[in-house]
Amino acid sequence: MAKRFNRGKRIWRINIAALACCAVIIGLLSGCGDKAETEASGGDQEAAKTAAVETSGKAGDSQASTEEPGMNREETSTKEERTVTDELGHEVRIPAEVNKVFAPNMEDSLLKLGVKPVAQWANGKQGHSYLQEELDGIPLIDFSGGLPSPEALMSYEPDLIVLHTETYAADGTYEKYAKIAPTYVFKNASGNVEKSLTTLGDLLGKAPEAETALKNYQQKASEAKSKLSSVVGDKNVAIIRFAPRGVSLMGGNYLCGYVIHQDLGLGKSKLVENENAANISLEILPQLDADYIFVINAYDQGTERMKEMTESPIWKGMPAVKNGQVYEADNEYWLGSGLIAYEKIVDDVVRSITGQ
Repeated sequence: MAKRFNRGKRIWRINIAALACCAVIIGLLSGCGDKAETEASGGDQEAAKTAAVETSGKAGDSQASTEEPGMNREETSTKEERTVTDELGHEVRIPAEVNKVFAPNMEDSLLKLGVKPVAQWANGKQGHSYLQEELDGIPLIDFSGGLPSPEALMSYEPDLIVLHTETYAADGTYEKYAKIAPTYVFKNASGNVEKSLTTLGDLLGKAPEAETALKNYQQKASEAKSKLSSVVGDKNVAIIRFAPRGVSLMGGNYLCGYVIHQDLGLGKSKLVENENAANISLEILPQLDADYIFVINAYDQGTERMKEMTESPIWKGMPAVKNGQVYEADNEYWLGSGLIAYEKIVDDVVRSITGQ
């Protein structure tokens, strides 16, 4: 009996120990499960954060890639170098941006386009006097002894050189200048100022400015033409130029003659019907068929010849002189080549003939 009791007692103790072990094992397993779940949850949160950062980065990259093409488009929209052919047949590579231009005797047209040259034409120390207020501070280059040397021109570092007449390009000058900068040559820019202004505007990227200037001048000339036609009718107008080398009657193909006879439509003498100019002397003077005469003392150097002719009996007997229809023109711009000069000439002619 005692043996069975002791045996049962041992079995009960063993069962209690086994139950205790099971409880410990279950607790450990439960703790491991909680830890794994916590770590998994934390891992999911980190993954979410990482995904958010990556998404934000991709959005930033997407925005940057959207901006870059815009910048590229802006860069590609800038002007590019181009090749044009001048009036003598030279192929000229025009820079994308022209910041320094040298165009002697075309300063008038440059100013109309809102451009100032690196240096200006001069006869001795005198440039185009009617432009000096706007050209204040622009260096003068004396052309009285010929064109400037390549070395002198190089010091101004021009981006573009424009020669207004083919005579400027003669005797190897073009080849020398073209080594300094691209050089464009007109046959005779003064022969048609409106056309040459359009070309110059294209060369300098100033086409809109050229178009506006031409429209304004054409309107001004048209209004003046209407005023003059009612007064002058079919009578002729003459322009006599007094210079040290002689006296000439100007035709209608250039400078002030172009303005008066073509833009304003006023008749000209048969002496220059098809000529750029004709020599005038006291012997020929009676043949001058003009009721209105404008006289020009070229660069104030024709004073002696002017006095000799205008004080002669032949001059004083001319109808235009007797009727008080002789007007002294301002040589500063009547011999100018550009729309600034032309506008001043139009004003002078209207005021002189119509009194308005």
